[in-house]
Amino acid sequence: MSRPIAVVTGASSGIGAEVALALGALGHDLVLGYGRNATAAKELAERITEAHGVRAELVAHDLTDPDLAQRQLDAVLDAVGGVDVLVNNAGINRRAAVTEEDAENWERVFAVNLTSPFRLAQSAAARMIAQGRGGRIVNVTSVHEHVPIVGGSTYCAAKAALGMLTKVMALELAPHGITVNAVAPGETATPMNNVPAGQDAATIARPAIPAGRPGRPQEVASLVAYLAGAGAAYTTGTSIVSDGGLTLTAAVANAALAGQV
Repeated sequence: MSRPIAVVTGASSGIGAEVALALGALGHDLVLGYGRNATAAKELAERITEAHGVRAELVAHDLTDPDLAQRQLDAVLDAVGGVDVLVNNAGINRRAAVTEEDAENWERVFAVNLTSPFRLAQSAAARMIAQGRGGRIVNVTSVHEHVPIVGGSTYCAAKAALGMLTKVMALELAPHGITVNAVAPGETATPMNNVPAGQDAATIARPAIPAGRPGRPQEVASLVAYLAGAGAAYTTGTSIVSDGGLTLTAAVANAALAGQV
């Protein structure tokens, strides 16, 4: 019996790398998408193959060009013979005041964080339907899918749109046995957030977060792996927040200033 095939974008570091490791450990053959860090992606593929005996193919993804990204995915899926899981993990962060944001950066963030994930999901879903064995799509959004942040007009809007896209896809694809969910991390100790690889989140104090620290990428990856598995067959169209309780604290600062806590 052939192994299930999982595609993970942004797999060269951080959350994406941990998702790839988790899915490899569960017996998935992998397609690892990466942007600029081909060396790290290759090393990860070799590590997973050696540890778990699964295939790990690489695909260079230029998510700033959604047409190209879709063609790149289609080519590698033709080569590996299908897809059972797509994890749209890759993304870029951006902070700029509303009055200072420019069209070029708005379009770049939307291309990477929304349009390319949509196009990749289109391709994956079409193949899953044709294969007739269902599938899993997991979109990694952000806590800012749900709550705003100053300077986050572009980033928050793109992530919120990806969250609603997740729900629409879930509704349309459910009759085909395809679930579509989102995982929305809060601050996570990854290179994208200027935390060196290997530094444990427990060494970083975050008093404003109830858990007292950022998240570990492995903790986010475990949610993605669950949603990609058979145990989540009845879970679709939802967004699971993994933020150490950050979104629970919206009124705390105001209450402190008012002398209520």
